[in-house]
Amino acid sequence: MDVKLNVRSVHFDADQKLIDFIQEKINKLSQYFDKIIDADVYLKLENVSNLENKTVEIRVNIPGNDLFAKKTSKSFEESTDEVTEALRRQIKRHKEKVRG
Repeated sequence: MDVKLNVRSVHFDADQKLIDFIQEKINKLSQYFDKIIDADVYLKLENVSNLENKTVEIRVNIPGNDLFAKKTSKSFEESTDEVTEALRRQIKRHKEKVRG
C-alpha cells in the first residue's frame, strides 16, 4: 500500500524519479509500522557552494504522534536513505513504547 506523500521542493523542481524513489523508501517503512497516515517531505538545496547541500526532511504522521528526521548530504537519494533509516529506528522505538 502506498503511503500518501506530500512533497515540497524548495528552490527547484524535484523530478519524478526522485519522488518515486522517496515513495518507495517511505512505503518500506510501513513494513515496520502499518498505521502510517501520511508523510510530509521537504527537499531543500542549502548553501550552494558546499557539495553536501541536499537536505531531506520527512515528517511521518502516525496515530497520536509525528516522527521527524532531517539529513543533509551530497545527493537527495543519500539524504533520503539516511532519513528513512532514522525514521525506521524511531518507529521501532515507538512500537516498543506502545507495547511496553
